[in-house]
Amino acid sequence: MAQSGGTITGTVVDPAGAVVANASVEADNTATNAKYPISTSNTGNYTMSELPPGTYQLTITAPGFKRFVRSGLAVQAAQTIRVDATLEVGATSESVTVVEAAPMLKTESGELSQTVAGETMDQLPLLSVGADNSGIRNPYAATFMLPGALVLGPNNNFLGINGTGVRINGNPSASETALLDGMDNTNIMAQESQQENQPSQDAIAEFTVQTSNYSAEYGQTGGAVVNMVMKSGTNQFHGSAYYYLQNEDLNAGNPFTNDGNGHLLRPELRRNDYGLTLGGPVWIPKVYNGHDKTFFFFGWEQFLQNQTNLEPVQTVPTAAYRNGDFSSAITAAGNHSLGTDPTGATIFANEIFDPLTRQTVNGEVVTSPFANNTIPLSRFDPVSLKMQSLLPAPFCVAGGVCNVNGVVNNWQNTEYSSRTTYIPSLKLDQIIGPKDKLSFYWSKTGSYCLTCYGEDGLPQPVSGTFGAGIYAQTERLNYDRIITPTVLLHLGVGFNYDDLGRPSVTPNYNSCSNVGLCSSAFTSPSTFPEVLGLYNNLGGGMTGGGPQPANSVLPDGPTTCSRTSITSPA
Repeated sequence: MAQSGGTITGTVVDPAGAVVANASVEADNTATNAKYPISTSNTGNYTMSELPPGTYQLTITAPGFKRFVRSGLAVQAAQTIRVDATLEVGATSESVTVVEAAPMLKTESGELSQTVAGETMDQLPLLSVGADNSGIRNPYAATFMLPGALVLGPNNNFLGINGTGVRINGNPSASETALLDGMDNTNIMAQESQQENQPSQDAIAEFTVQTSNYSAEYGQTGGAVVNMVMKSGTNQFHGSAYYYLQNEDLNAGNPFTNDGNGHLLRPELRRNDYGLTLGGPVWIPKVYNGHDKTFFFFGWEQFLQNQTNLEPVQTVPTAAYRNGDFSSAITAAGNHSLGTDPTGATIFANEIFDPLTRQTVNGEVVTSPFANNTIPLSRFDPVSLKMQSLLPAPFCVAGGVCNVNGVVNNWQNTEYSSRTTYIPSLKLDQIIGPKDKLSFYWSKTGSYCLTCYGEDGLPQPVSGTFGAGIYAQTERLNYDRIITPTVLLHLGVGFNYDDLGRPSVTPNYNSCSNVGLCSSAFTSPSTFPEVLGLYNNLGGGMTGGGPQPANSVLPDGPTTCSRTSITSPA
């Protein structure tokens, strides 16, 4: 059931306080001249629901009474305002104009809600960039400032998981509902956030959050209801253009770094958010004049981010390690003695033992260490040699904090990342007649990045870095018809589409042909194998368990991920 508009309700009485039945009540949208005519019931009550947010003029007429006019009524999404009218005796040609503002106190329901106008949201810090969202201005960030809101996690997601997101009034995270032009727009993908299919901030007319005591029509929601109404065109052409900039030259330097010239490092960080909007009547000179009938509103926003990150310190094999010489590992451990074996030989920390020397001494299995803690190259597995050749030599970028001459913590490099997000949208409104109105909305949210997960600074294919592509689409079609002065028909249909893929930063990797690792376990030769158990944070090796898979799929396609683990027998 689509619920997006506001409501005007009230009671019409005569000077003696008696109700006036069958009085004509009409609300006129001052921006589009759209009219919504109804009548009072036998008890003198009237209710005008599903009114698009905007400013209205209310007119009430009845035979034998002066016309009642109330202007400047601001109708908000999912809100109800009450306007009672006392008619004065007189001719209908006469009118009584009331300019009093609508009361701020809610008397029609006990629900608690907050409405944020689009102009206000433009002044709020809504930018939210994280590994799992679109990077563009996030309208859901307005929920963080609501009374009773608790923000969890660093990603600024409205509907988050695993402890992230925002909780309203103590409810669990991800228990909220997002509505767009009256229909569900909640992203239920477990691994991602609501921001993936968000609309453009400058295309939102109103953003209303109901936090408690809302009516039964929102019964599927536990935490809160976010009701977004998109902007529509009016009888006048209006447009806007905007540009938000962030550049590393405007940022403070990173503490405890040095660019080689005695200054702090300022890694590249450039964010550009820009767009435009245009709305008005559909008007084609000498062909069609859509004033008072047909309206459009177009919005387009794009976010670009280019960033150079200084990744954490890691460990790669030294030249000696690559040749099998691990003598420095014993030195790195301080030539620490762990005792003696059954033969009386001293056991040193980080010693490597030759499995071919295994023997039994006094009922105990004893293995002798390699001479000088060096493994002969002839004993190296050919697959391991090929994998090892893909690892870079120790390196520390200027200004880094690693030890390029050490056996551990000897690799640190920057990694460049980029992100592009775009949201075009279009809203069309058609006033068919006094009783029929049609509305259509379309938008597409796309976000693409090459390096947004697993940044480590390592080269491909051993790097754990991979990208992501998010493509969402939203359509809404609403139809309203006034069947009788007291019966309104509202029909709506909506469609949401959300596709999460992982574009590759390298071509598909065939481990069999490239490194000689051939196994039936490789159902799809698209990733570099993940190596487990072959590292030690004190004795060298690949930090973090080795290279992570570089997932590889088409930019708009589903994800197919294959991962193989190789575990050392030692």
